[in-house]
Amino acid sequence: MVRRIATQVHKQASRLLLQKFIKREPAWFQAVLDHPPLPLPPREPPIRQDYDLPPQDQLAARTAPAKRMRPASRRPLPIHYLEDDVRTQFFKDHPFEAFRPRMLVEGGEVEAEHQIRGESWTRLRQRGSNPSPEDAIRFAVNLHESHNIPITHAYSAAIAQFRALRSEHEVSVRVALMEAETYGIKLGPSMTERMFEEEDKALKSWSKNKQADAMANTARKRWRMIPEQVGEPSAWTKGEHYIRLWQEGVRPSYAPTLATNTTKSASPPAVGGPPSQPPFPPSGNKRHANRRNPKPPVPKLKSIMTGIPP
Repeated sequence: MVRRIATQVHKQASRLLLQKFIKREPAWFQAVLDHPPLPLPPREPPIRQDYDLPPQDQLAARTAPAKRMRPASRRPLPIHYLEDDVRTQFFKDHPFEAFRPRMLVEGGEVEAEHQIRGESWTRLRQRGSNPSPEDAIRFAVNLHESHNIPITHAYSAAIAQFRALRSEHEVSVRVALMEAETYGIKLGPSMTERMFEEEDKALKSWSKNKQADAMANTARKRWRMIPEQVGEPSAWTKGEHYIRLWQEGVRPSYAPTLATNTTKSASPPAVGGPPSQPPFPPSGNKRHANRRNPKPPVPKLKSIMTGIPP
């Protein structure tokens, strides 16, 4: 099938239905006929003003005849604003202005145009004693467009006034700080000092978290190597306590809980007598009763002859 434009699909489907290449109407056919797509506009050269053209193309666009047709292109046309060139040159001359913090608020409204603009804007100080880089850039462009000053001279005048206002603002801030310190006013910590305090708090919390994590990991383990304090307090005796117990014949026990449970629950049977009954209640189940009350062991022949217990 020949490739068709989206606006001609229903026409091609109607022709196929007339020639009976399609037996049944598609489900979308009647809906598209009731609401046909909009036709495409004719392909014409775009109407372009010379306001946002590069400077080298503005003169050519003004002197060109009105009926001159440019070849149509699908690529976006170049956009040029004078503010972009001034902004690039400004940040090349003042690179540290890009590091000044700025507040970016999401969902904020577009800033309204200042009342002082056009021919009435002759000094940068008219918009404040602490101008921003954007104020200096707009002031330079305003001098060029509203006062017919060459862009080079307008940029030089804007930069000179910008630097003068910035220096005045810095000197006034330093003098105000010295006056406050002279009168004994204690200012709060600066932003840098606050960040250092937050960093110290975070480092101290890491040590606490490390101890808590170590205890939690030890508690989660099934087998824990935690020695228990049994008997005398653990004090360094240079091995004298161990040697004394060894001479007395006392064997060290590293599992005191297990040793005490085994000594209490199990006792050696008497020679020839029945074994001690385990502390389990009698049960009606014979199978379990045989497990809890095992038969007495049969003594060996050598033990009967010699009389030595097994």
